[in-house]
Amino acid sequence: MSEVRIQTEDFDLSHEMAQLRAGNARVGAIVSFVGTVRDLNEGAAVAEMELEHYPGMTEQAIQGIIEQAKARWPIYGAQVIHRVGPLKPMDQIVLVAVTSPHRGEAFSACEFIIDYLKTEAPFWKKEQTPDGARWVDARSSDDQALAKWS
Repeated sequence: MSEVRIQTEDFDLSHEMAQLRAGNARVGAIVSFVGTVRDLNEGAAVAEMELEHYPGMTEQAIQGIIEQAKARWPIYGAQVIHRVGPLKPMDQIVLVAVTSPHRGEAFSACEFIIDYLKTEAPFWKKEQTPDGARWVDARSSDDQALAKWS
């Protein structure tokens, strides 16, 4: 099972994990990553972050990332839920979850998916700071994380 959802509403981690492994007794590992909004970025307080995306293209890009992970590791399922719209510090932004026979494959595939998601999926972030709104540029650390998979 692979699922990609872009949504404004929050998600329930326990519910999503149960759905991902439901009925599959072969699953030996579930690994998940949840990204949240920080209250500080690049030295500035963040009151709100707004995420925008390119509908249709974003889901297709993420599905392609999941397919690449499936080609590299024996995973049974993967799920990506990414929120858009205005978010406050401590809000959940993204869930990446992977099921596989063993933990090593699940950890690797989950890390691969989030690394590619951070650099390859068409999302744009705007933060509200005390100095006003600012668009967030891509980070070199995200590019470095991606490079290890080449």
